[in-house]
Amino acid sequence: MTEAEHPFDRAIALDDLGDGRFAAGTSAQYANMVGPFGGVIAAALMQSVLRHPARLGDPVAFTINFASAIADGVYEIAAHPVRTNRSTQHWSIVATQSGDVVATATAVFAKRRPTWSRPEAEPPPPVVPFDLLARATSAGRPPWVSRYEMRTMAGEMPSDWDGGEAASSTSCLWVRDDPPRPLDYASLTALCDTFMPRIFIRRRLWVPIGTVTLTIYFHADAQMLIALGDRPLLGVARAQNFRDGYFDQSAQLWDDQQRLLASTHQMVYYRE
Repeated sequence: MTEAEHPFDRAIALDDLGDGRFAAGTSAQYANMVGPFGGVIAAALMQSVLRHPARLGDPVAFTINFASAIADGVYEIAAHPVRTNRSTQHWSIVATQSGDVVATATAVFAKRRPTWSRPEAEPPPPVVPFDLLARATSAGRPPWVSRYEMRTMAGEMPSDWDGGEAASSTSCLWVRDDPPRPLDYASLTALCDTFMPRIFIRRRLWVPIGTVTLTIYFHADAQMLIALGDRPLLGVARAQNFRDGYFDQSAQLWDDQQRLLASTHQMVYYRE
């Protein structure tokens, strides 16, 4: 399968309109409960900078704010560098649909350089290998779930939505694109949003939810991602607090050599 044939690449395909503007469109294969999967929208906004002729370096930080639900169909992305320094570059990105703002984002790109480096975060304890775990079911779930192969060790989605409260919202799982696809910054952006809402794990109750804002910090350079190919990543996600209709959840994505590739944090709205 070529890159152009992969459903993810079709979902984030952009038509260059000039002057930092791009036309994008939603994909039925990445549909969510309401509107498209937020991870693929984030990836499309990231792609607008990755494809921009003024781009400097690679992403180190990215924040997207979901201002409104996005309807199926065409939307437009405008990406503009607001400040370029010797090694860093700051971006403002806005997505509109039918003249209304549906998402805003900021990104920081930079030229990475070799320096003293040490990990501080600790990878998960010894885990079950990817090949020894069964794939999580996508039955009864939104279409986008089928576009990711998830194999969970802890913190699975409930099989019985009984409203009984679990002791923890923490999950540990392997994840990769389906069909497998070589990793890059766009797909890593989307993978950072594949963790199920923590309230589902903790409450075992299906409630309306929606991500309000998502931030990703990239710890891997482009060569690391290229070397990983389409191998699965190890993800860990947990919530910090549920209160007054909002909860936050943080997550990490590691490679199979225990290197941290990205860390992410998001605030999610929920209603009971």
